[in-house]
Order: sequence, then C-alpha cells, then structure tokens
Amino acid sequence: MNKVFANADEAIQDITDGTTLMLGGFGLCGIPENSIAALVRKGVKNLTCISNNAGVDDFGLGLLLKTRQIRKMMSSYVGENAEFERQLLAGELEVDLIPQGTLATRIQMAGMGIPAFFTPAGYGTEVAEGKEIRVFDGKHYLMEMALHADFAIVKAWKGDTMGNLVFRKTTRNYSVPMAKAGNVTIVEVEHLVQPGELDPDQIHVPGIYVHRIFQGSNYEKRIERKTVKI
Repeated sequence: MNKVFANADEAIQDITDGTTLMLGGFGLCGIPENSIAALVRKGVKNLTCISNNAGVDDFGLGLLLKTRQIRKMMSSYVGENAEFERQLLAGELEVDLIPQGTLATRIQMAGMGIPAFFTPAGYGTEVAEGKEIRVFDGKHYLMEMALHADFAIVKAWKGDTMGNLVFRKTTRNYSVPMAKAGNVTIVEVEHLVQPGELDPDQIHVPGIYVHRIFQGSNYEKRIERKTVKI
C-alpha cells in the first residue's frame, strides 16, 4: 500500500462538507499548517474541528474560522482568537469547551478502543450537564465518551514512507493520540525518509496507524505569544 501523497491538496481531497476532523499540535506548536491551508483552498464547510485550541486570527484554525468553514469547535483553550469570540457570542459557532486533560484522554481512549472512562474533572460545573455521574470511594466522577473523528490530521518532524513517525517536544501532546484515533490519519512531515532511516527506539507512532503521508514545506512555526520579560 502506497501511503505517500504529493502534497496536502491530494492528501485531503476526499474531505467533504460536514466532516469531523482532529487537528494536532499544542497551541500553534506543531500544527499541520499545509493541511489547514489546503482545507481553506478546498472550501469545505460545516466542519467539526477537534483541537487543543482554535488558532489565532490569521493563523492555524483561525484561517478556517475566518472563512466560516467551521460549524463546531471542540477545544480546551480558545483565548487568543478574536474571531472565535465574535462568532461564539453571535451564536454563529457551536462550541464544546472540554477540560484539557479530559480532551486528551477522550482522544487517547478512542485510539485504544475504550468507549468511555470516568473522571472527576468538571463535576459540579456545566461540563457535567447530561452526563452520567458515579461515586467511587466517596468522590464524584463523570462518564466521558471516547472521541473519534473521520480524519485525524497531524504534523510530525520526521516520517518514513511506511508512515512511522517521530515528533519533537510538546508537539507530541495531542498529535500522538490523534494519529491513533482517526478513521483516516493524514500526516505532513518536515522530513520524509525511507524505511530503515528512523531509529526504531525513537518512533512515537508506528506506521500501522497512518494512512497518508506527505512532505510539507514553508513552515512558519509560530508561537501564540512571545514572552521576553516577566
């Protein structure tokens, strides 16, 4: 099976309106920049996007929000995006704010084939509305469901043509579990190499989880907020 695609446009060609997407990265660190740009060009709409954050106004998922291609966001942190705030307050965007640990674990459980789990996070808040609650050892827990997606789109530092992936630093936080939770996993990499060139002990996601891979280009690698003095 040939997993290598020429570019982002080819890799996302069958993503259609109404699709649920997971998009990797941690903040703006390690986001799939090429794939997001391709989604903007393709013009697909009514997307449900599962991501740690919602990008910023002119970068990351902020580009898809600007073009009104996202119907629903499922995220943890959305504080750097004015257009997100405007759409939310205007009732133009459906939003599911999820505690960060809960979001990561829901994705991880999907990759592991576990349908649900219990967590104390969110008990007694709006997060608990409509969810089953149980008591273990005198403490209240919510039942959270595993979180699946039609496509998982992530960026890795290196990958080989078989789909084995190596990530750098905090980019692993969401990209690794997301790569295992999508029905179809699309990966863009900074360096695409041949099988055998990656150290087996350094591989974070084995190729069995990856369906499509391509060599990315022109990465900006932005950070959300540069702090030079405290």
